[in-house]
Amino acid sequence: MNREVGTPWLIQGGMGIAISGWPLARAVSSAGQLGVVSGTAIDNVFIRRLQDQGVDESLRAALDRFPLPTVVSEVVERFASSRREESEPYQTIQMLTHRNVQRSIDLLVLAAFVEVSMAKQGHDGVVGINLLTKVQIPTVPTLFGAILAGVDYVLMGAGVPTHIPGLLEQLALGQRISLPLDIAGSVEPSQIPMLEFDPSPYLPSNSLRRPKFLGIVSSHVLATALAKRSNGPVDGFVVERPNAGGHNAPPRGKFTLDSDGNPEYGERDRVDFDALGALGAPFWIGGGITSARDVQHAFDVGAAGVQVGTLFAYCRESGMETSLRQRVLASIVHDSVKVSTSVRASSTGYPFKVASIEGTMAETSVQEARERICDLGYLREPFVKSNGAVGYRCPGEPVEMYLRKGGQIEETTGRDCLCNGLMATCGLGQLREDGVKEPPIVTSGDCINEIRTLLVERADYSALDVIAHLAGAKVELVAAD
Repeated sequence: MNREVGTPWLIQGGMGIAISGWPLARAVSSAGQLGVVSGTAIDNVFIRRLQDQGVDESLRAALDRFPLPTVVSEVVERFASSRREESEPYQTIQMLTHRNVQRSIDLLVLAAFVEVSMAKQGHDGVVGINLLTKVQIPTVPTLFGAILAGVDYVLMGAGVPTHIPGLLEQLALGQRISLPLDIAGSVEPSQIPMLEFDPSPYLPSNSLRRPKFLGIVSSHVLATALAKRSNGPVDGFVVERPNAGGHNAPPRGKFTLDSDGNPEYGERDRVDFDALGALGAPFWIGGGITSARDVQHAFDVGAAGVQVGTLFAYCRESGMETSLRQRVLASIVHDSVKVSTSVRASSTGYPFKVASIEGTMAETSVQEARERICDLGYLREPFVKSNGAVGYRCPGEPVEMYLRKGGQIEETTGRDCLCNGLMATCGLGQLREDGVKEPPIVTSGDCINEIRTLLVERADYSALDVIAHLAGAKVELVAAD
């Protein structure tokens, strides 16, 4: 496949909660590639940054462009009127439900608008936003906020988002959205609530532009299904292999574990790149991309390029908490970091990569010492209660609470709170009443130790160093296309 003119050959992965924040996305986009911000938990990320950092000149410029000044004033007054002391917990907001009040929706729209606006400042490159299909409730307001800010690409995985391509068109046209909430178990149609979103209060005087949609898939089979079943055009695919960080797709066919407890992937999980190319849309390969040779191989099998997460996760512009990032880099240089694929850590049911870093949730002692609290709730599962009302539960919440909601005890074993853990990883972890801060959880691809090649004669590196390293001798090839 010939690469489309103007199509970036490199996509910086949308990672964790705020690991791929606007500073990283801006750096990558400024270099002519696709910088991507994470849309996960973006409302809490925004208000915690306000409490820590306040409003500087650059942020003020973004806020001043938001079409509803009253929303900006209310949020800034509530969360940025004074700086939070390190010994104080963060102010919190209500967990999202299908009964969201307007204030919650406004905050999601504003937070996404700001994140994308900040990523787009100072250059004319392209910026994307990454969301998880599994996290349903904040999706539409977050997407609309990103579209308001002129986002160029939307990337979504962790599910088969067949409804998103058409939804992007509706949002760009300013149309009202009504989506059914996915409910666990067998329920009557009358019990399924609708997620409603009205974009009209936010609409600017100028018309909005539909961003391109890239589906994140694990196989050519899923890519084919997404292309055939979607309610609008799928503009491309990112095919992530099992060695990628974060959530992985489970193996196709029989689910077995190796001697270390990692899922075993086989021949059925091998990607047919010819079948992908036959779909007629560009595709990028993600997972285990750490060198210029890997990039060339992607071109050789017909890809438009590659998606890279792990190398960017530990660069200076990454949103990872600085001391944690430096500890990981030191471990890579002086020893090595083991990455396991946990089948229990994530309440989504998807396998999840966990890096073994001292003092994080990878250690059993840290996990067991943490009090089970569910107060962010992005991965909660909607279910119908005995009285017919919709409730929410998560196997990472207190066990007795989960059981009262009809959950099964076996689902609680070994579960981490990814929401709080990933918030801590980006330096925004909550401080609990006993003075203990939420411990982080670090996710990385299997090839984390290959970062050593970027650390020869230096202790740190930048996003531009990653791009130059991956381009290698292929700079002329990329420019010629």
